[in-house]
Amino acid sequence: MTNTEPQQQSGGPRHPLLAALPDARPLAGMPSETLNKMGVEIRDVLCNLLATRTAHFASNLGVVELCLALHAEFDFQNDRLIWDTGHQIYPHKLVTGRYSQFESIRTRGGLMGYPNPAESPYDLFMTGHAGSSVSTAVGLRSGDILTGHPDRRTVAVIGDGAFPSGIVFEALNNAGASKEDLTVVLNDNKMSICHRTGAVASYLDRLRNNPFYTGLKHEVVRLLDHVPMFGDPAERLLAQMKEGVKAGLLGGMLFEELDIRYIGPIDGHNIALLRKYMNLCKEIEGPVLLHVVTEKGHGYKPAAEDPVFFHTPPAFEDRGGTPVTRGSDGCPPYTTHARDAIGEAMKRDDRVTVITAAMCQGNKLEPVREQFPERFFDVGICESHAVAFAAGQCKTGMRPIVDIYSTFLQRSYDQIFQEVVLQDLPVVFMMDRAGLTGPDGPTHHGVYDIGYMRLFPNLVLMAPGYAAELPMMLDACLAHDHPTGIRYPKASALEATHTPAPIEMGKAEWIREGDDGTIVAYGAMLEQAIEAAEKLEGELSVGVVNARFVKPIDHEMVEKSMADGRFVVTLEEGTIVGGFGSAFLESAADQRLDTRQIHRLALPDVFVEHGDRSDLLADSSLSAEGIANVCRNAASNVSVG
Repeated sequence: MTNTEPQQQSGGPRHPLLAALPDARPLAGMPSETLNKMGVEIRDVLCNLLATRTAHFASNLGVVELCLALHAEFDFQNDRLIWDTGHQIYPHKLVTGRYSQFESIRTRGGLMGYPNPAESPYDLFMTGHAGSSVSTAVGLRSGDILTGHPDRRTVAVIGDGAFPSGIVFEALNNAGASKEDLTVVLNDNKMSICHRTGAVASYLDRLRNNPFYTGLKHEVVRLLDHVPMFGDPAERLLAQMKEGVKAGLLGGMLFEELDIRYIGPIDGHNIALLRKYMNLCKEIEGPVLLHVVTEKGHGYKPAAEDPVFFHTPPAFEDRGGTPVTRGSDGCPPYTTHARDAIGEAMKRDDRVTVITAAMCQGNKLEPVREQFPERFFDVGICESHAVAFAAGQCKTGMRPIVDIYSTFLQRSYDQIFQEVVLQDLPVVFMMDRAGLTGPDGPTHHGVYDIGYMRLFPNLVLMAPGYAAELPMMLDACLAHDHPTGIRYPKASALEATHTPAPIEMGKAEWIREGDDGTIVAYGAMLEQAIEAAEKLEGELSVGVVNARFVKPIDHEMVEKSMADGRFVVTLEEGTIVGGFGSAFLESAADQRLDTRQIHRLALPDVFVEHGDRSDLLADSSLSAEGIANVCRNAASNVSVG
């Protein structure tokens, strides 16, 4: 399936080099030619994986040689390595003793799709969010010095898409001032998940396109003469040329002014060259930035030609170099309905803008970007800036929509507080992937937004229970002169079989009445609530409420659902601490209602593992059958009482 098929010994393993690795230490003694053969095996493993399930693909293809060179030149059982972001971790897992388990990746109980310290000592952090690697690396280096381990080397690998994050520059500022040894490998593939944007991207383009600059200074030339395999005349000539025309060159001066030695750019797919320059970085005192140029999707032509689609493609079969993806179930997800609602709102009102943080593809906003380029803003992986930027637009009379995954919106918490809700500005937050994100796991599950958002005054929070509600809710938000938020999951949207009631701020929708009890569902859990009530027909008469709002919660609905001592089961695809069930309890307590018959169903107060969404919901009794069983038990307790 790759450009070069791995050699298979007769009767032996398909990937003999990988299969023989107990951990990464043997890579140090391997010649670069052998490592290149191992790279072919790694790409074959990755392509075979995509035949079974969706997974991060193009980014992992792009770091194969970089990963092998790093493990060949450093001993990361003693040294420190942070991958940023962690979705490019697959080659690292394959060479650190996890080849035999690799087929389980992103499945329930299997390997995680991100670094996981519980799996291996080679993984130091669960790096699921971009930008923090340099900060944690600076901290690791500081701690190693303080604890008497100055011999340990620290390496942070960060992509060019993550590099503009504000925390990166905070860390570089600290690293340059500390002057402690540190290697930052800038993996430059001209991409984030989508094509990167911004001035830093343009700066890196200029560095990459400058054929004369290699970042070599006089002291580096001196070191070249003392390091084996270094000091060839071409490198010395380039260094001399650089010094001679220094005033006219742009290369690396941003980093040099921060007291961080800049070296590069170099070919990130040449293992011998990578090893050579990594050795050089180890010889330089103080922080070093090694600029490595890679190709996202390298080694598999379709992925290299379309790295956006192949970032996390659906499972596909390769047919002679042509990937053929599996068919879908035909049910559009909430994200598609959100995208369409945003586009319609922008058609109707020239004040409406949309802001995303490097997630144009994930939020399916490409058609909106094409139709309204002047009102579409991708600020890169800079969520704090996205929210403050929206506040600025709002102050001028615009009506910005901040379209960001729930898990990533957490990164802008202070700006939500200070720049938006404290100012009472009508920014609309659309929280995609709110709830369980399946195989992406705990770094990406959007299960905390209910709790972390409902604390704020001025903020109205809602969630659609079915597809037709989403555009109705967005229209209500845009007509509201205060901040608002809509959450929706990574799931197919329920199609309503009834005529939706109009959206009224703070009012729930009764789907059906019940004499024995009521299931109150917040958001997409409405589908499971209706199915559970149908399962109970003939046993119990159970009502179903589409809560719609968590703030303000519908106090009349709370009182009515609990009338005559009926049991109530609240449902939400969020954490049980501080969520919708908590809001329901608070309302009941404030109204002096008897709360003993309230049963909250939500995700437990643990970090939920990766796995299929339906399986993870079932684990928390959030499947239709699980909800029905809770209702049966609740009804039994009511009758006993």
